Amino acid sequence: MRKTETMVRRCKTMSTLQKILGGKWKLEILYYIAFYDIHRFGQLRRQLEEITESSLTKQLRELEADGFLIRHDFHEIPPRVEYNLSELGKSFIDVLAYMKQWGERNLTEEQA
Repeated sequence: MRKTETMVRRCKTMSTLQKILGGKWKLEILYYIAFYDIHRFGQLRRQLEEITESSLTKQLRELEADGFLIRHDFHEIPPRVEYNLSELGKSFIDVLAYMKQWGERNLTEEQA
């Protein structure tokens, strides 16, 4: 039997989803925006203490480009920008909630 006959086909949907949400901080960013009403860059930066400004900027831009977030620039001085979930992002809330519940049931303190 050839190797290709025994291999399971790669799931393109899961591969694409992993590419979109595979960033170290993306799920947490979406979680805080969805469940904790945190929408501003500075708020997210304080919440995610270990993230650098450049990394947060990159993750937010990617989530916006992938359609999960909407960026609203108020064109004020000092600059004020807010991030909200798009319809696609809102459709992902149940997945985030389930992931959190699963983690609380199945991960140990050392893993979390």
